[in-house]
Amino acid sequence: MMGNWWRVFGRERAAEPAAARPAAPNPELTVETLSPHATVPCDEIAERFFRFILNQPVSAGDTPNKVREQAILQRLRDQCESGRFDIRSLPRMPTVLPQLMRAMKNDKLSGAQLADLIKRDPVLVGEVMRVTGSVTYRTAHPIGSLQHAVVLLGQIGLRHVVTSYVMKPILMASAGASGQIVGQRLWDHAERCAHAAVYLSKGQCDAFESYLLALVGYSGLGAVARLLDRELQNTELPASSPAFIDDCVQLAAQLTVQAGQHWELPPAVQEALVEHAQHGSAALMLPMSRVLHVAQRLAMYQLLSEQGLLDRDSGVGDDPIATFPPQLVARCRQDLRQSFDTVTPP
Repeated sequence: MMGNWWRVFGRERAAEPAAARPAAPNPELTVETLSPHATVPCDEIAERFFRFILNQPVSAGDTPNKVREQAILQRLRDQCESGRFDIRSLPRMPTVLPQLMRAMKNDKLSGAQLADLIKRDPVLVGEVMRVTGSVTYRTAHPIGSLQHAVVLLGQIGLRHVVTSYVMKPILMASAGASGQIVGQRLWDHAERCAHAAVYLSKGQCDAFESYLLALVGYSGLGAVARLLDRELQNTELPASSPAFIDDCVQLAAQLTVQAGQHWELPPAVQEALVEHAQHGSAALMLPMSRVLHVAQRLAMYQLLSEQGLLDRDSGVGDDPIATFPPQLVARCRQDLRQSFDTVTPP
């Protein structure tokens, strides 16, 4: 039996495939870097992140064209709110995923039982065998079976394989000229957010469901980015206003709720997505929602600092929803830096 080896998302470190590295900083983005050790309000970090995802840079000196913004927003609402956006166009979750989720929470499940479950999805089998055949997992003796591969991967490694196989293609499934860029940025944030959500979930809510929630939390942003790209038709708004960005994010949250229903995610995950869509950061009551909110903000900070769009030594301003102890948030932030930061400290 796997016993404690299979305990849900323990903090133990295990060898796993290297996380997808963020793309090089985009020189076309004009967000200014802050002076060292400045404190950045959380709302400002969020706005910078959403501009980064939606390819809406800040253009100094330009005045927002609010008439055009409202016209674009109305067309986006018509597509998102009237049912014209076909949620079925999103890739479906593999049917084996819900069973895998339950299996990952079962301490008594054996490697053979898990291998039998994975066998139901040939593509997932191929991913497991491909990863365990890589240099990271190279052993003295060839891997002769799926069961051997599953045991070799361990909890952390298998989690990475499953989520990469399931969620990365979904977030990368983007159309339009900037689709692949947007998809990669969403995936980079999702990885960091999921990492932080597991860290923060202890004693708060289910770690695996928090992990899954963090991965899908901004899935609607990709759809909005595609629709926005289609509306702009390779042109740019002179300078998109904060209100325009906020409205785009709200539309994305509604699409994320629809996606969660389409994917038949666990009830607790869907409830947290609904609460975020309805209340944003104003009145989050569910522990999992609060975990998601803080994890998203910390992941934004980490990704933007990696991209050179935020001073990596700046502080994070107070957030009224962040009911976690400051020491815990600081440790989580440091853990993200150690896990993902590719910049060598001076």
